[in-house]
Amino acid sequence: MGHCAAIWEQRASFELTKDWNGIDEVVVLRNPKGASVRVSLHGGQVMSWRNDRGEELLFTSSKAMIFKSPKAKAMRGGISVCFPQFGKCGSLEQHGFARNRVWAIDHNPPPPPNPNPNDSTSLGKSFIDLILKPAQEDRPHGFELRLRVSLALDGNLTLISRIRNIKNAKPFSFSFAYHTHLSVSDISEVRIEGLETLDYLDNLCQGERFTEQGDAITFESEVDRVYLSSSQCVAVLDHEKKRTYIMRKQGLPDVVVWNPWEKKSRLMTDFGDEEYKQMLCVDGAAIEKSITLKPGEEWTGRMELAAVPSSFCCDNLDPHLNYF
Repeated sequence: MGHCAAIWEQRASFELTKDWNGIDEVVVLRNPKGASVRVSLHGGQVMSWRNDRGEELLFTSSKAMIFKSPKAKAMRGGISVCFPQFGKCGSLEQHGFARNRVWAIDHNPPPPPNPNPNDSTSLGKSFIDLILKPAQEDRPHGFELRLRVSLALDGNLTLISRIRNIKNAKPFSFSFAYHTHLSVSDISEVRIEGLETLDYLDNLCQGERFTEQGDAITFESEVDRVYLSSSQCVAVLDHEKKRTYIMRKQGLPDVVVWNPWEKKSRLMTDFGDEEYKQMLCVDGAAIEKSITLKPGEEWTGRMELAAVPSSFCCDNLDPHLNYF
């Protein structure tokens, strides 16, 4: 058993082991019912999320384990932290540098600025706190990025990121996303509810803005969109597995929906030619309007994932209710 870290309101135990390559350190969280989460210190990336039956809920490419890059990079799959940008812009690498850096375990994180006594984040959960500070070559300078990954008794997975502009630093702006690869049975049998009538930016049309016309999002070809100003809850229904993924989010107004389909899959070195059928990215994000922090200010973004029987749909939730 690994260290016991002092974390916000109570202590949590975790295992510290090695990745498949025997080099990168991995934190393993488990709950009493048998669910588990694996988090790599390389990138703070969630590599695995299994339910109490041992079923893997996140997609990871079979080629991710054997792909060799000139420099360390995030594994294709799981949930990676995209900061300080999503996509490719300027001199920074695709989706920013946070997912390509080595994080540290944060043994003494500061308490949240406005703790909620009814928040169940720290009650009955296994969790770990990680921290990333800027390297000399990183831009912007002067930030602290903290990430809490927690696994609840019911198997729900929660990620909370806190980004602070440390004092004596200049104001800086950033975008952010939890790049989430969900495991699905067959992409043609999947639909997304909760994004109806929203405007979206279509990256297949140079970012042109459209309005969603369908009752739900279904898939027949490549999709690469950013849905804007969405509600707190989005549902991904997998008919064949009779499973629904529920995403609840806070501080993350946008949702990225991505599937590369057949043609683009064949062009990606670390992705199998047919793996697009078993994968769907649905990301909680803050992309359209960048976040600007003055010295001393802090931003928090939170995403919770649950996997429930497929009878669930977004009509079961009040979009105005705060589920946190």
